[in-house]
Amino acid sequence: MELQQEIYQLAAELGAILSDKEIWITTAESCTGGGISYALTDTPGSSRYIDRCFVTYSNQAKQDLLAVSTETLNQYGAVSEQTVLEMAAGAVKAAKADVAISVSGVAGPGGGSPEKPVGTVWFAIHFQGQTHSFHRVFRGERGEVRAQAIVFSLKKAVELIK
Repeated sequence: MELQQEIYQLAAELGAILSDKEIWITTAESCTGGGISYALTDTPGSSRYIDRCFVTYSNQAKQDLLAVSTETLNQYGAVSEQTVLEMAAGAVKAAKADVAISVSGVAGPGGGSPEKPVGTVWFAIHFQGQTHSFHRVFRGERGEVRAQAIVFSLKKAVELIK
């Protein structure tokens, strides 16, 4: 299945679950640049489960909008488990949501390092008072890494909330 079609189908499935459970979702996105929230709001009826989302591309935005600590960013970097956990917690609080998906990664083509090569992405999903983190290294060019990160986020959210 083409990634864009898969994104659309997963967003619709997640939207139906959120609607049925009458819960709200938010996103805190860095490398996906709002792609997850775009997919969710592309689904008709999304105003029943989504109110606001955050694209926090810079470290300053992560600090200002999501209360990610300077210490976390300095010690672990923006692309880290610690950062996405704080992004999810900050997003849930700021949006007064029940669910948060946070994502930070290196989409490329530059910006990679031996420790965090291009394609490295960290995810966190907050639901029912628990936050689950995930790490993946995707292959492909920038758009492919971003699309794979969106698919992975939506799939994990469906699995955890279902």
